[in-house]
Amino acid sequence: MDLSLIRAVGEKRVKEFNKLGIFDAEDLIRYYPRAYLDLTERASLATAYNNDMVLVKCEVTRIFPVNYGSPLKVVKANCTQDGYPFTVVWFNQPYVAKSLKLGEYLFYGRVSNKYGMPTLTNPSFEPLDKNYRLRGIVPVYSLKGKIGQAVVRKAVLEALKKVKIDSVIPPELIKKYNLPSLARAYFDVHAPTDMDRVAEASERVALEEYFVLISAFKLIKGGKEDPRTHNYSATATDVREFSKRFGFEFTDGQKRAVNEIYENLQSPTRMNRLLQGDVGSGKTAVALCGIFMAVKSGLKSAYLSPTEVLAEQNYHLIKKYFPEYGVAFLSGSTSAKEKREIKAKIKNGEIDIVCGTHAIIQNDVEIPDLAFIVCDEQHRFGVAQRNALAEKGAGTDTLVMSATPIPRTLSLIFYGDLDITTIKDKPKERKEVGTSIVPENMYDRMYGYVKAEVERGRQAYFVCAKIEDDEEGTIMSVKELYDTLKAKLPTVRFALLHGKMKDKEKTEIMQAFKNREYDCLVSTTVIEVGVDVPNATIMIIYNAERFGLSQLHQLRGRVGRGDEKSYCFLLMGSESQTAIERLTTLKNSSDGFEIAEKDLEMRGGGDFFGTRQSGKVLSEIKNLRYPTSIIFTAKKLADETLEGRFDTEEIREVAMKKYNSLKDVVLN
Repeated sequence: MDLSLIRAVGEKRVKEFNKLGIFDAEDLIRYYPRAYLDLTERASLATAYNNDMVLVKCEVTRIFPVNYGSPLKVVKANCTQDGYPFTVVWFNQPYVAKSLKLGEYLFYGRVSNKYGMPTLTNPSFEPLDKNYRLRGIVPVYSLKGKIGQAVVRKAVLEALKKVKIDSVIPPELIKKYNLPSLARAYFDVHAPTDMDRVAEASERVALEEYFVLISAFKLIKGGKEDPRTHNYSATATDVREFSKRFGFEFTDGQKRAVNEIYENLQSPTRMNRLLQGDVGSGKTAVALCGIFMAVKSGLKSAYLSPTEVLAEQNYHLIKKYFPEYGVAFLSGSTSAKEKREIKAKIKNGEIDIVCGTHAIIQNDVEIPDLAFIVCDEQHRFGVAQRNALAEKGAGTDTLVMSATPIPRTLSLIFYGDLDITTIKDKPKERKEVGTSIVPENMYDRMYGYVKAEVERGRQAYFVCAKIEDDEEGTIMSVKELYDTLKAKLPTVRFALLHGKMKDKEKTEIMQAFKNREYDCLVSTTVIEVGVDVPNATIMIIYNAERFGLSQLHQLRGRVGRGDEKSYCFLLMGSESQTAIERLTTLKNSSDGFEIAEKDLEMRGGGDFFGTRQSGKVLSEIKNLRYPTSIIFTAKKLADETLEGRFDTEEIREVAMKKYNSLKDVVLN
């Protein structure tokens, strides 16, 4: 249904709703609340922790003019709560100044205690005047632009009255498992009478979404495999001889992975396999064994990496281990002349292994006899990108790799179309990284340690979540951190790295850091993937509670790659019990799969994707809270449905529509 037909939206507000990713009434009812306010539970700012989200009743005593001189266009107000003074600020929301008045309000926002007195940043607010009617549980939505909470609440309720909500789960299974009404569940998510209703409703909506997603992958896989196109003549003896080039004994996990790939390539069906393993488990060596099986058989291979830094690193590695074969490198920063020459060589069959970034996916890159492809760090690619490379050859065998440990539950969703090989063990020479949670009063001591280690010739990473100033004002940006560190440690050589830089610039900075031209690298999570600097022994992560545990584990894996003992320091921006509990889990474990399962258990399936998820399909359910058992239930229902006992025509139509959207989903 057209958005403009929703009474609370109208033609004037359509563009504002579009900014939220809402384009029709169906999108509107799937725009789930990010939080709920229990108007009977109000907090005291006098006892609130830094970074807590709180609901406070207060009085606005002064409103300052909008500071247009600031790049963030700051709106500021002074308030009191039972005589206790505090400040409220909004960043990049100048229109707030027009709607805010002196008087009593309910504010809901994040507490910051770093400026002396408490500050609430970018809170939502409700005036407590004679027209105030809100009672009980109130939904809070993620907003931007000029739309307020009241408008979204009203629009969603109007849409719920107009949109026909039907479950695609067969009625027989709904009855068998006594599933609640889906239509009622949507209503309870947006307008609950109590939080117990929210929990039950969220589970029902999530169950429906996962049922459709899992059904989509089952239908794509179809229970049958593609017949083999390419014949591999490399023998097991050939592969064993090749593995000796690495100069170390493969672990049992690596040997098992190589054997599974070898058996796949000798089978009558083509390979479509995920190789997942923890940081340092030796996945790359396994992948190179797979490439060897192809080129030894006279076939061509391609190695796709998500970033130029990693692609170039892999290119040099492949050249080292395949000196007798033609190897080419293609990336966005390769000059036009070089690209033409390289593409001509590839087309003429002079190149055996093509290595590079998305540049090798381009239509004009023709790879005759392409038989074996590797997609490194698969979580950075969408299904469509993986397929674009695979389609350059007929019946291409595909190996995708991920060092991001994915809980068994979620692998059903992201890799439902793949066979899975997991390497659990690590090379014996890999050292454990010491991990510490560092409170603010210990920062100076930590900086002193970094300075001493730099003087010993070691290097360090400083990581934070944001590139530029954060709109909430609660997270230090990488640029701000870079300036702060240069002032605090003037004798240390710092480099700055972030995702908005051009690929060529990022590659040059990483190479300079690797060559020890810099002592410390101040970066966003762009260094999370595959960067290998053995001399770097310290990883410092700011606002660590804002990251998923699996991502923190990945970042920690950037150190401990050399002979020296390495350390990871987790700096907390919140002292909440939940934050401490989560980070303690990371501190006490080095098993990425155990960490991922624990993170999923603690945060719930709905929050696991966090802000790292791009693409609309799973962002639809990221605000829902539900236990991971819901995903297993959805799989059970999908299995029963697709066994053939029920009419699946409608399910197929809905599932395929969902799958087509999922093709572009990338975990960033």
